[in-house]
Amino acid sequence: MLSLGKIPKVDKILEHPSALVWLRSTPRKVVVGAIRSALESLRRELLGGETSLSGVEMSAVIERVEFELKKQAAFSLRRVVNGTGVVIHTNLGRSPLPEKVLKQLVDISCHYSNLELNLETGERGSRYSHLEPLICELTGAEAALVVNNNAAAVLLALSSLTTGREVIVSRGELVEIGGSFRIPDVMKLSGAMLREVGTTNRTHLQDYREALSADTGLLLKVHCSNFAMVGFTAEVTAQELALLGREIGIPVMADVGSGNLVELEGLPGQREATIQDFIKAGVDLVTCSGDKLLGGPQIGIIAGRKALVEPMKRHPLLRALRVDKMTLAALEGVMRLYRDERQALVEIPTLRMLTASADELNLRARKAVRWLKRRLPTAVSLSLVKGFSQAGGGALPQLELPTTLIAVTVVNMSANEVEERLRCAATPVIGRIAKGAFLLDLRTILDDDLPLLSEGLSELCP
Repeated sequence: MLSLGKIPKVDKILEHPSALVWLRSTPRKVVVGAIRSALESLRRELLGGETSLSGVEMSAVIERVEFELKKQAAFSLRRVVNGTGVVIHTNLGRSPLPEKVLKQLVDISCHYSNLELNLETGERGSRYSHLEPLICELTGAEAALVVNNNAAAVLLALSSLTTGREVIVSRGELVEIGGSFRIPDVMKLSGAMLREVGTTNRTHLQDYREALSADTGLLLKVHCSNFAMVGFTAEVTAQELALLGREIGIPVMADVGSGNLVELEGLPGQREATIQDFIKAGVDLVTCSGDKLLGGPQIGIIAGRKALVEPMKRHPLLRALRVDKMTLAALEGVMRLYRDERQALVEIPTLRMLTASADELNLRARKAVRWLKRRLPTAVSLSLVKGFSQAGGGALPQLELPTTLIAVTVVNMSANEVEERLRCAATPVIGRIAKGAFLLDLRTILDDDLPLLSEGLSELCP
């Protein structure tokens, strides 16, 4: 208790010369709040025996307050260095946007725009008109609509097409993905009635036929996202389901998840179908995400037959699900890159990372290690090891991409301590721990991340 009594009071700290400097640039209530927060943490540490009496000296307390002020001044949503090797990392914001989108995004977000103004007629226009022609051009669909994510796209489509009617879907496709998004729950919310067919591992076309009734409103196919079945399995293809739909006069919808628009050549394992594949197969309506394999902002795309899409534009739910001008600007910039597939594979970071070869990554890792070693203290050691990257974001769940990892070791510091210190760096560096080593994957570290990575590693041994 004697040590607690020696902790400086708030008023005493406010009289310190450093406090006068803080108050010139920071509101008084913020400074006072930072002081109180710093003193509270000091009390906890003293009671827990985590700090010594030297911690109550004024100079030490001033340092604590300055640290607290810096922490409060920093944005909560911050840039991080993704060294995990998970390309579409949901916790880290999924797909980074191409640099070519930046200027358009800044122009639209910082100035007025023709968001809902038809410049040709001078009358009110539709925010959806900026993207519909481009999406139709790239996918082959008759009409298109965008909402704020794929869950919203599925909800709007089901609400528009199947309220009070049955939706037939394979039992093996009734998946739950991140954030507890469950297909049966979305169906229930939309007012549709679920009719599951087949078994968990095998569903046949005959199962759909036998489930048909006067109440059937839609045949639904769902991408299994980050879930995969192997072994004794069977599923009905999109084309088979589309042919059945045409035969019986019932629309077919496919929730394709990640929304791939190009052939991802060179990836080991199963090919990921494109949106164009589903449209060509005769599927009436396709929904997908914009921030996964597509490499754009968070958005949900609906594309398909005009007769099905147009009623959705008038649905009351659309206003609650609509996207803002910044999202529209970002997606338009990304979609324009897809007009040249070769350009898209180079300019869109997600595609570039996924298709980077093992040899390319090995060369990048060697260059990065040489560059970093010249800038790091001797207590930080870097070495190269082989490993695998993942697509992430519910795309290609079985895909393992060969890569070269940088193992980081620090004198007198465990892998867990390295991970924590880098995660709390000025620019957080996120990696992974495997077999007792802290690892960084160059596949997901951007070129302009290297200086930030160097700073973070240097902070390990100030």
